[in-house]
Amino acid sequence: MIPAPHQQFIDRAVLFFEQDERFVGLLGAGSMITGEMDEHSDIDLVAVYRDEERDTLSPDERMKIVESLGPLLNAFTGEHVGEPRLLICLYKDPLLHVDVKFVSLTELAHRVEDPIILFEEAGCVTAVYKKTEPHFPAPTPQWIEDRFWTWIHYGTVKLQRGELFEAVGFLSYLRSAVFGPLLALLYDEPPRGVRKIEFYAADHLDALQKTHASYDVDSCVQAIDASISLYQELRSHFLEECVPRHETEQEVITFFREAVGALKE
Repeated sequence: MIPAPHQQFIDRAVLFFEQDERFVGLLGAGSMITGEMDEHSDIDLVAVYRDEERDTLSPDERMKIVESLGPLLNAFTGEHVGEPRLLICLYKDPLLHVDVKFVSLTELAHRVEDPIILFEEAGCVTAVYKKTEPHFPAPTPQWIEDRFWTWIHYGTVKLQRGELFEAVGFLSYLRSAVFGPLLALLYDEPPRGVRKIEFYAADHLDALQKTHASYDVDSCVQAIDASISLYQELRSHFLEECVPRHETEQEVITFFREAVGALKE
């Protein structure tokens, strides 16, 4: 069940967009699709406008729209997550994180999922869903294999320089860009970095925890070593669709071992 504060906000948003003739639909994404919304969830909305209304929806106008949905504290665009059409909003009474993405009806054909329809005009959203399929972008095992060993070399160099904050950040990146997507493939889950990985990848949590480092050379060494082992184990599940780069792998592992030996001298 959707928490009451979230439902009240959604109801207000539906009423607002239904009354604005520039819009032909309002959709609910994220946890509304999966039915997993709880009191900690944000609200993901997709506001669908008529193609011909694009010019009337300037950045300032979009900001005015989100200001009309509730007591807005702050809002900013989502360029940092690669989505400039997104407004990331924080409302008060109670504090609610709400993402509102503005898309035209034509743009809706190019989507990563099928959000639930909160309202639509004359079945226009349903028609798009019937004609097109969502595509969730995800790295393939081969894409990861082509990069992983170069990334391990990069992280090792950071250790050699004593850039421990960089090394710790690098390990976090591996969890999001490598282990999260591979575990999602293995467990047949959507690839969303490490989102909710604790709930579906129980058999790999101990190994994943070992890739987490503190601000300490030995901790970083152990975490990179654990990352290599975990990657090799995960890769073994995808050998039919992934050609290992054995020469690169061996060269980088040798480099890592020699670097670790020098650090301990």
